[in-house]
Amino acid sequence: MPSHMFLACVFELVLLRQSADFKLSIATLRMSGILPSSGDIQLQAESLAARLKRDSVVEDVSAGRGVINFKVNRKLLVQKVLESFGKEEEGQFGLNSELLNTLTRGTTLVEYSSPNIAKKFHAGHLRSTIIGNFIANLKQCLGNNVIRMNYLGDWGMQFGLLGAGFAKFGCQEKLKQNPLQHLFEVYVEVNKDVEQNEEMMQAARAFFSQLEQHDSEAVSLWQQFREITVDEYQHVYKRLGVHFDIYSGESFHQQQAQQVVQKLQSQGLLKTSEKGTGVVDLSTAKDMSSVSTVLRSDGTTLYITRDLAAAIDRKEKYHFDEMIYVTDKSQAIHFQQLFHILLAMGHSWADRCEHVPFGLVRGMKTRRGEVVFLEDVLDEARARMLRNMNQSKSRNYTFDWDRMLQAQGDTGVFLQYTHARLHSLIQRNEGVAAVLFDPSHLLEQTSVPVLQHLLRYDEVLYQSAKDLQPKHLVNFLLKLCHLIASAHRELPVKGSSQDVAQARLRLFSGARSVLANGMKILGITPVDQM
Repeated sequence: MPSHMFLACVFELVLLRQSADFKLSIATLRMSGILPSSGDIQLQAESLAARLKRDSVVEDVSAGRGVINFKVNRKLLVQKVLESFGKEEEGQFGLNSELLNTLTRGTTLVEYSSPNIAKKFHAGHLRSTIIGNFIANLKQCLGNNVIRMNYLGDWGMQFGLLGAGFAKFGCQEKLKQNPLQHLFEVYVEVNKDVEQNEEMMQAARAFFSQLEQHDSEAVSLWQQFREITVDEYQHVYKRLGVHFDIYSGESFHQQQAQQVVQKLQSQGLLKTSEKGTGVVDLSTAKDMSSVSTVLRSDGTTLYITRDLAAAIDRKEKYHFDEMIYVTDKSQAIHFQQLFHILLAMGHSWADRCEHVPFGLVRGMKTRRGEVVFLEDVLDEARARMLRNMNQSKSRNYTFDWDRMLQAQGDTGVFLQYTHARLHSLIQRNEGVAAVLFDPSHLLEQTSVPVLQHLLRYDEVLYQSAKDLQPKHLVNFLLKLCHLIASAHRELPVKGSSQDVAQARLRLFSGARSVLANGMKILGITPVDQM
């Protein structure tokens, strides 16, 4: 087993300030099959500790209670970690590790955000946007060629409802004054009406059918809805610091969706249900016990039909090695069916497609009008931050260590303040910084844990790449900020001798670099002052 994989599997890093730098659990080795599962654990620990050799990196190995304790050469630790910040380009720390070199690289297409046209961008869309942006940033950081796609919900029965609803409740004057707000109000009204009025549902079906048949009046109204929505979305994305390489949508794949239906039919995969709908049999026994509907009885396509067409088109256009969909968990079955049908059609690359789900934002129902719009959230957040900052005449933030070190202080604001504080420290001591430094000045109990934590950066990126979850990086950065807080308090630069100041400044500079890089991957732009 390669050494880096061995470490990743069995080492449990702990900041044991008194006795050891990290420990190896005998129980973990037994569970993994490296050691026999029977016998006295303590004897196994003592026997293994006696056989492990000391070298220039590991100064001491000893047996503890069911564990083996290791103490590293701390001077070498300081030198190697901090020297790398001087040798590598900004943002490259940890990215050349053997562990990350085991990851497969190529072209990654990430579909995220994907709000619905004619609806205001609400807080529920934010989760897909932020998580998808994180995944795209992470993949790009790790060396992948990343394609960022916003696949707009700009087709489907919802436009039948909106088109029919606009004819009854809409007003062109109101649409000019406050376009998305008026469309939202129309959408709420038509959904109320549909619950009690079957004629309205028939009108909605008729409007969508006209859209699919490219009726000029229906298409013109749809285009008007789409253009005003995209304009507002781009304004919101600019505020969030999010960009896309491609804006696509369901409407792009109308004709291709019909071709998919024909292909399914020619392959013998398309069946007709008792209701007259077109379905694909997903059951193992092929007894129609589990089906996916791909065609309505009136011949119009569905969301999954257009998704099938979109996936095939993307593979042909972009030749991706993997495709990642970021949506809420309610669509899990949809994507299971999508990948199943693609494989049944002979598209083996569907095995490299993945759905990354996230929890729903509860308490929001667009059809009933129970929704919190994102712009309102952003405006309120900005107003509150400005109000808090204006309470101080100097516009400075009063840094309270006790409050910052509380668990409830673990927020994005904490990351920003820590970064701004480090940047200020480095700027104020610009004349002190030096290429060379003496690592023996950084052997204190508060500096070593920072360095040990920085060494975990590649492992955290590896974990993040494996499950595409931002939690690993978030926790790593928050822990780093707590460690920096202690080091900043106990290792002053100002007032120290030049050698000591240079060493400490190198530590804080390296920590700031990793903090900034991690924040950028999360989609947070580090600020230099607050």
